[in-house]
Amino acid sequence: MASLWRVGTKLTLLASVLGGGGAAALIATSDDPATALNLSITIPRRLFADAVAAANIVFDYEYSLWGIPEGSTEREKMKHEVHLRSAEKLRDLCFKNGGIYIKLGQHIGQLEYLVPKEYVQTMRESMLNRCPVSSYEQICNVFKKEFGETPDKVFAEFDPVPIASASLAQVHVARTHDGQKVAVKVQHSHMTETAAADQATVELIVNTLHNFFPSFDYRWLIDEIKESLPQELDFLTEAKNSERCLENFRKLSPHIANYVYAPKVYWNLSSSKLLTMEYIDGAYVNDVKTIKKLGIRPHELSILVSQTFAEMMFKHGFVHCDPHAANLLVRPLPSSKASILGWRKPQLILLDHGLYKELDFNTRTNYAALWKALIFADADAIKEYSTKLGAGEDLYALFAGVLTMRPWNRVVDPSMDHLVIQGSQSELSELQMYASEYFHEISELLRRLPRVILLMMKTNDCLRAVNNTLIHGSHLETSLKTSCIIGRVSSEAVTAAKMSQSKSVLTWFSIKLDNILLEIQIWKIKMALWLLQLRKALPWSHRAS
Repeated sequence: MASLWRVGTKLTLLASVLGGGGAAALIATSDDPATALNLSITIPRRLFADAVAAANIVFDYEYSLWGIPEGSTEREKMKHEVHLRSAEKLRDLCFKNGGIYIKLGQHIGQLEYLVPKEYVQTMRESMLNRCPVSSYEQICNVFKKEFGETPDKVFAEFDPVPIASASLAQVHVARTHDGQKVAVKVQHSHMTETAAADQATVELIVNTLHNFFPSFDYRWLIDEIKESLPQELDFLTEAKNSERCLENFRKLSPHIANYVYAPKVYWNLSSSKLLTMEYIDGAYVNDVKTIKKLGIRPHELSILVSQTFAEMMFKHGFVHCDPHAANLLVRPLPSSKASILGWRKPQLILLDHGLYKELDFNTRTNYAALWKALIFADADAIKEYSTKLGAGEDLYALFAGVLTMRPWNRVVDPSMDHLVIQGSQSELSELQMYASEYFHEISELLRRLPRVILLMMKTNDCLRAVNNTLIHGSHLETSLKTSCIIGRVSSEAVTAAKMSQSKSVLTWFSIKLDNILLEIQIWKIKMALWLLQLRKALPWSHRAS
């Protein structure tokens, strides 16, 4: 127990010493003493709060579980209670500090394969819809710095109450002087002042905890934030990303280009901290009730979401890496008419283009080949391409399991069932058991993989959460249709890569053979789907079940 008090004491002393020394140096060397003074107060306070929270969580685990036998029912019950308390402490700390801390909390909410379910549920329930809101005065200060005017001068109308708030910015509805309704994304004012300091603070805490507890290794997550945050804080980069994304669909995926959209950017009313976009009415992709009211079938939207991101990852090599529910809207396709039954085709609206990742040719091709192998349960190819992507020959099976959220025996199961995630409580419990059993191996895998693959995994996690909401009640049919799409898109990407590298007769024959085998595999999936639908349609099948 004494060692725990030493951990807490060291963390607290470290926060005080570094905070005090850093503050003096900052004020002495700064060209802006007022801002430096503000930071010298903010940074030590946050560092101290972080250290105390980390020590508190560590102490709670050790004290609460002290002397309770491993594997006992009592220990499992107590562990659940500590997980819940600790998750709530971490959530409160993230909200108190804001900015980067909320980004960190959002990411933890996607790590079903690594952290206990209490953390996942707590972060998911709060991090997407309860972000801090900047005051109107703070918004006015950002406008004055960027445009030299307050919002009511820049726009004919400006609603001071935001319609949405996220970790880095909030969105207001406005109307331009020529009458256009727009959405104005304004960066939280404190982000410019504290982003670098918060990043350093989080890094210090994570590294300190790793030194005391080597199994706690989240340094890979800090590396990811370091690389991605500057991109997300520059809204002009975000605007360019949104236009490039749509251009990629028009050039490389014209067959679905009309079904994917991003709001038009008003460049004359945008800057690095302010982004003015076309205002779009739509439903969030996890709002199934509203989606149905719009005349859109949720399972059809799920298929469109999967195809959109498959095209990005396997063909474009330019991927939106933050597709959580708050960043995806849907509306009826403007050019479509309702069917006889009243259903409309969906159009997916992509928001928040701050975090994109480019995949080089080899990474994109190997990732496509891996997903092709996963869809068609090709164990040898899974091993080959997992190894090429950095998992190594010892952790390739674990990598496949993390990507698909299935144990290895189901990943390589040749039956159609291996393509389906039921989303049942028993299956979620099984995944949590694997996460606990292979915690160290998963941590090593995440440390080993390139950051670009970590971001693809994060994207995969976000899409899984979205699709699980949309396909509730029709898992098998939708999973089979989605598998057909992912199998086809990934195969087309692999074929295109082969053609670009060699145009020999031998390559041509190899591609033709691959295409034949692909069509056979997809035909099997479609037959399984047809038999399922036939069985559902037969009246006696319902009586039998």
